[in-house]
Amino acid sequence: MESPVTKGQRLVGAGEPAVQAQFGPPRETYPLDGGTRWLYPTKPYGQFTYAADFDANGKLIAFKQVLSSLEFAQAKIGVWTRDDVLRHFGQPVETAYFPRMDRLVWSYRFKSDDVWPSLMHFYFDPAGVLQLTQITPDPLYDPDRPRLFRR
Repeated sequence: MESPVTKGQRLVGAGEPAVQAQFGPPRETYPLDGGTRWLYPTKPYGQFTYAADFDANGKLIAFKQVLSSLEFAQAKIGVWTRDDVLRHFGQPVETAYFPRMDRLVWSYRFKSDDVWPSLMHFYFDPAGVLQLTQITPDPLYDPDRPRLFRR
């Protein structure tokens, strides 16, 4: 079975209708410099979000899976804002606020190093600027965690 990334990369150079015919309408869309990003997330339980990047003429220029260690490493502390994180990774699977730290935290499920079920957390200050990132094990996959249904 062919991966979504392989299917998407084969469409590079094609127009938006071809991408939509293959993957359906995007769940999220964001402006990029000189183009648009379409996101196809698999949340709330999925660990993948596929991004289709289009130029100003609506031609696909890149297709990739953005919830990865390499993609998360692009986030710049003190530079990126909530808008940057949103445009790059899409809506978080979970948000939390820590009053003592005065930080809003957005979390994304992913496979750390393409293996370990994990959560990537982005901590934002009150101005919405990224101050900290943190990777933790995803408790959804903790075998000792009690749950109603087992996989």
